Order: sequence, then C-alpha cells, then structure tokens
Amino acid sequence: MPTPSMEDYLERIYLLIEEKGYARVSDIAEALEVHPSSVTKMVQKLDKSQYLVYEKYRGLVLTAKGKKIGKRLVYRHDLLEEFMKIIGVDKDNIYEDVEGIEHHLSWDAIDRIGDLVQYFDENPEQVEQLRLVQKKNDELEGS
Repeated sequence: MPTPSMEDYLERIYLLIEEKGYARVSDIAEALEVHPSSVTKMVQKLDKSQYLVYEKYRGLVLTAKGKKIGKRLVYRHDLLEEFMKIIGVDKDNIYEDVEGIEHHLSWDAIDRIGDLVQYFDENPEQVEQLRLVQKKNDELEGS
C-alpha cells in the first residue's frame, strides 16, 4: 500500500489527468503547493512502485494499478466530504478535516461511511431529523 504522501500525489495526479488529460511535474507541484524537485522525487518513487511510468522530459502515465488506486482515493475523499456535509460540518472546515482524517481510516471504515451516506441519500428526511437534533443541541449549549 502507498504511504499517505504517495496517496496525496496519486490522488492529485489522477485528478489532473482526468481534468486535463495529462499531469506535468509543474502542475502537480502547483496543485500540492510543493517544490517541483519534491514532485520529481515522489514521481520517481511512484514509478519504482509501479503506480506510474515516468520518463524525464516526457511526462508520466498512470499504470492500471495507479489508476485503480487514484480512482479509489478520489472516491474516498469525495465520500468523506459528502459525509461531513451530511453531519453538518461547517463547509469552511470540510476540506481540511477530510485531509486530516482520510489517511487514518481503514477501508472498512470508509465502506461503513459509504453505507451511511447511501442511507442518508435514500432517506433525506433523516438528514432533516439530524439537523433538528443538532439545532436543539446547539440551542441547549448556547443557553
């Protein structure tokens, strides 16, 4: 399994390729707010681990293994964002909260969160019920 840092790179590379059709070192560096030299080192590691194929000055291509992991990482991130919205986390905090927890959850936990998100999608009245409970609790805490 890739390290959390490798996961961040694979997720970003996957998204860039989906959006633009390619991912250059400079694009990855900008997206992750790191130096291009750091990207080059990580891309070489990912190449060695067979998540992608990297040729200096020619770019990179995700392998089937890299695409599969990248797609799954994007799914995990999106699912956790959706979960945070459902449970009422302030939208200004969602991205950072997801970034903070996504690498620390097992895939079993992700699957269970997926079940819960699906349940709330299929039962929107339960989301409203949750909001009412949260509002009541907020009012009690404020008094």
